[in-house]
Amino acid sequence: MARDIAVFLGDQTLDHGDILEDDIVRGRMYGLESAPVVVVLGGISAPRLVADGGEENKGWWSELVCKGGAIDLTQKRVLGLDFAPGDEQPDRRITITTADQARRLKALLEHLDIDKVEAIIGTSYGGMIALSFAQNYPDSLERLCVFGAAHRPFPMGVGLRGIGRRVIDMAVKSGQPEQGLKLARELAMTTYRSPEEFTKRFDAQPNEQRPFNCDVGDYLEYQGGRYHKIMKVNRFLALSESIDLHNVDPQKIIVPCVLIGTRSDQLAPPSEMKALKDALKGPSELYILDSIYGHDSFLKECDLMAPILSNFLSEVRNAA
Repeated sequence: MARDIAVFLGDQTLDHGDILEDDIVRGRMYGLESAPVVVVLGGISAPRLVADGGEENKGWWSELVCKGGAIDLTQKRVLGLDFAPGDEQPDRRITITTADQARRLKALLEHLDIDKVEAIIGTSYGGMIALSFAQNYPDSLERLCVFGAAHRPFPMGVGLRGIGRRVIDMAVKSGQPEQGLKLARELAMTTYRSPEEFTKRFDAQPNEQRPFNCDVGDYLEYQGGRYHKIMKVNRFLALSESIDLHNVDPQKIIVPCVLIGTRSDQLAPPSEMKALKDALKGPSELYILDSIYGHDSFLKECDLMAPILSNFLSEVRNAA
């Protein structure tokens, strides 16, 4: 059973002074009404549709969030969240932080009369928001699980995202904003996976029909070409910048935390995950997965993720 929730907040002043106009916080709740609540947050492209069935509207983590799954919908309620800016906001560029996003999540929980959630599980950008929430609202959650996100952005990722935004800026000036978004997405896709996977997956030989392209180029063009269907240009710019502005103080995070990284992750490498673990005030565990899928391992390695998440939620229950 799933239901959508919408909370109208009106105009919100963000951390850097911009106004988020007519803000509506949209969430989706799954599971039994009486069950403990687990918040699940994904990457910048992941909507509130965490566990929906069907091919066309398949939830982005349906393999793990399901009845009998690692995040068991017969035992838990799961709350997904849409990040701001949303489609209802004016299509203009704003600066928004992970702390701003965490504040919106807090408002949604207050609307639902939920004082404390059993856990927040955040992946990629959602992990950054989860860390911000744990820092700013420590009494509102029991435990935290973060995949592929640290207390600060990794410098190489900051550099590459900056290039992507400048590509879009140039494309906007030339009247081709969607072409800029396409190229920025293609660049981003090279950071989500690993060189090892690309080597195994592609031969990089010239295409007979398109002699100046190859299989890896075709793949990246396909991924970039369809991105405008789910992401507006200014929304992408805001969320990309939000990652680079992310900054939390691990000494202010006191709740128990499970961290998960991937050896091949180019955006949150094991060194950054370990630095976060060492700096956290509260108790923590760190798991490093062996996978060729890099930053996207949380989407591709469900078999590796399942026992960690299952044990994490069991520990929450046993600690209660």
